[in-house]
Amino acid sequence: MADKQISLPAKLINGGIAGLIGVTCVFPIDLAKTRLQNQQNGSRLYTSMSDCLIKTIRSEGYFGMYRGAAVNLTLVTPEKAIKLAANDFFRFHLSKDGQKLTLLKEMLAGCGAGTCQVIVTTPMEMLKIQLQDAGRIAAQRKLMPETVTPGGPVEVKSPTAIQLTRELLRDKGIAGLYKGLGATLLRDVPFSVIYFPLFANLNNLGRRGADGPAPFYVSFLSGCVAGSTAAVAVNPVDGERGGGRYTMHVKISQRSAVGGVSKILKNEGPAAFLKGAYCRALVIAPLFGIAQVVYFLGVGEFILSFLPKREN
Repeated sequence: MADKQISLPAKLINGGIAGLIGVTCVFPIDLAKTRLQNQQNGSRLYTSMSDCLIKTIRSEGYFGMYRGAAVNLTLVTPEKAIKLAANDFFRFHLSKDGQKLTLLKEMLAGCGAGTCQVIVTTPMEMLKIQLQDAGRIAAQRKLMPETVTPGGPVEVKSPTAIQLTRELLRDKGIAGLYKGLGATLLRDVPFSVIYFPLFANLNNLGRRGADGPAPFYVSFLSGCVAGSTAAVAVNPVDGERGGGRYTMHVKISQRSAVGGVSKILKNEGPAAFLKGAYCRALVIAPLFGIAQVVYFLGVGEFILSFLPKREN
């Protein structure tokens, strides 16, 4: 019974550590993805992901690649902890006497995990994207002043996460941090419905024996394949523009998902919905590959094993 009692806390610890390590490794790629997607056609500062990272380092220094990372690293711990632990929680309660889950039940578990995680994901994405795009705008003013200010370059200080949070809370209250909650669900729930069943089945192919765990490299590859597949599948609801998601995610300038979709179709055509798909796959694949390896290492169980067990 003791193992069951510490199971959920251990999984939450595993998920939090997995998220911290994964995000730290892939954040520069994520920043480049955001800035590439946010470019206007008439004033393109970056030509590729590598060009974006090089220019970011030149204009903002090495740590410029981690602009907005503080928000992610602060919130990604509960976000990944909730996502990964909730999936295991739902899988456990949907299984009967430890029997293998059907595909439908695996999808239901993923749906539950995706629904739970948006509590943290929505404000995290809102702040992260605004911080990342603020750096792009500042770099554009510095490197391409003629496209922004005809009279010459103007020094603009990028806002901090605390400043953005205060402004949103002052102007719109708590609801301001959760603008686009329904749209976030449209991205994160389908992602989890695709990702978790695909990962579980791929990972099971490499298991050692009937009950043995899969080697770490199998978990890594399974996380990469499942993550990139789910990322590309939901890319149409993950476009970005002007400091916020502008298809169906956290829309700051759009009033509705339908309005965002209509505007994209009219101005850029259907191909715009796959804009940045390869960048998103490059971010998500290693992120979830690394996260799954860390998650299955059982760091949480190891830490909790040192805590004194309560006697009944």
